[in-house]
Amino acid sequence: MPLTIVLAVGLDQWLLETRSLVLRSAGYMVVPVSSVKEAVDRIDAGDFDLIVLSYSIPAKDREHLTCLIRASGALTPIVSITETFSQHDAFLNATLDENDTHEFFADLREILSKSTNGTAY
Repeated sequence: MPLTIVLAVGLDQWLLETRSLVLRSAGYMVVPVSSVKEAVDRIDAGDFDLIVLSYSIPAKDREHLTCLIRASGALTPIVSITETFSQHDAFLNATLDENDTHEFFADLREILSKSTNGTAY
């Protein structure tokens, strides 16, 4: 299985480190960034298989970042993690419950499988 590189973006350093640790323990390579500007710089400089946006980023900034990524022509899957399951961001590809890691990994595997198979988002 090829190494999957995940860009994890979040403003809350503790949550970002925890999420990165969980993803690494599941076998993913994680590049954590703690600002939207740094995320844009990393996206311009690298090739990621998945981008994970934390709910600690204001919705307006998540939307702006998503628009920038899509405007660049990148088809990288984008996952927005929300504080509660009922909170949804319509402009993103997927919305997950922060507290349910089993669901997170099931959805993550599905997204990565679709992106590996060339399914458009």
